[in-house]
Amino acid sequence: MMSRHDYDLFVIGAGSGGVRACRMAAHYGARVAVAEERYVGGTCVNVGCVPKKLMWYASHMRDLFAEAGGYGWLVGPRDFDWPAFRANKNREVQRLNRIYDSLLEKAEVSRVDGHARITSRHTLDVGGREITAAAILVATGSWPRMPAIPGIEHAVTSNEAFYLDSLPGRLLLVGGGYIAVEFAGIFDGFGSRVTLSYRGDLFLRGDDDIRQALYKEMTAKDMDVRFQSRVVSIEREGDEKITVFEDGSRETYDEIIFATGRRPMTDNLGLESVGIVPDEFGAIEVDAFCKTGVDSIYAIGDVIHRMELTPVAIAEGMAVARTLFQGQPVAPDYNSVPTAVFSQPPIGTVGLTEAKAREEGYRVRIYRSRFRPLKNTLSGSREEALFKLVVDDASDRVLGIHLLGTDVPEMLQGFAVAMKHGVTKAQFDTTVGIHPTGAEELVTMREPD
Repeated sequence: MMSRHDYDLFVIGAGSGGVRACRMAAHYGARVAVAEERYVGGTCVNVGCVPKKLMWYASHMRDLFAEAGGYGWLVGPRDFDWPAFRANKNREVQRLNRIYDSLLEKAEVSRVDGHARITSRHTLDVGGREITAAAILVATGSWPRMPAIPGIEHAVTSNEAFYLDSLPGRLLLVGGGYIAVEFAGIFDGFGSRVTLSYRGDLFLRGDDDIRQALYKEMTAKDMDVRFQSRVVSIEREGDEKITVFEDGSRETYDEIIFATGRRPMTDNLGLESVGIVPDEFGAIEVDAFCKTGVDSIYAIGDVIHRMELTPVAIAEGMAVARTLFQGQPVAPDYNSVPTAVFSQPPIGTVGLTEAKAREEGYRVRIYRSRFRPLKNTLSGSREEALFKLVVDDASDRVLGIHLLGTDVPEMLQGFAVAMKHGVTKAQFDTTVGIHPTGAEELVTMREPD
């Protein structure tokens, strides 16, 4: 798609999806530029997946130290140095920022710093500079959403949670999604006294058995997990934050983190100038090929509010690049996308839940395995794992795999490949397990519930 414009593709947002789209389009011979007003790498690299996973690793050290005695290791006095960890984490994030910059440079993608606004179908304004492009891709991601309650200014979002000045002794996390649940486990591991408040009946989406089992494990770690709980206001007294709940109770915390959803960052992009109107959630409506109602404008990632996952945004970015510059229209495939929640213990899931499968009319067989991992026999940990398979009784095809336990995000990837290609329960049964591992449970479950 060589054109008379300044660029063949202009991308707004240098997050994971935008950067991948840039690199792939440049690889196909397009002239590409990207505008970024905050930081390269987007949410995932800076205030999301990567630093959160580093925090998750760090938070596990407490249990490892505590369990070492069962394996004969004598561990002396220990303490957690939050500022030291935070500095190490920040250095790693900065290293990744430089890598992203280098990737764009090597791909000969032009970097334009500043806020980009669409002014017509092929024109943008970036800091007063007019730029034209044959195609425009919006990949601006999302931003934490805060409720409009009195005193909300005394709380922080997940963004600030990565950079707290000090480790809170008493921490309130508000929300029931994966971000709230993950941070609850992380800060509990760091030594904070954690309260998780969620207005619903049970946190997270997904399989009910897995969610209930995680609740059991979290409360066994002495986390204060409350459902049907709503914060209505916050007051500040010195360094303390007084929280008022809907039932009238008042409690004091050192820090309050709201993880109550994210909103697509579509404000002030000039979308209205070309007739693109975001929906009630702020998301941009696109077709199967990520194209908006305007032929020259595409959108990917969190701004389209489909699956807010980094690998999905990357897949969407690659699909757009191939569609535009390879003459191969590609629609991203959202079927059987594996996901993980880095709770404690973590969750790995792919495919249909039991409830969803029944809702779609399948007659299902359910296989479950509850077990105490071998590692925990000497460590003294009472943590248990739960593995569950949802199988179509008519075809024997595996419809869903739902796992809770140590290392399940790592073990799920290979099983997700098999499920993507229609694996059956019989094929699971004829596969030899690796012993002794937790993963072998997936190929040794013989009797349905």
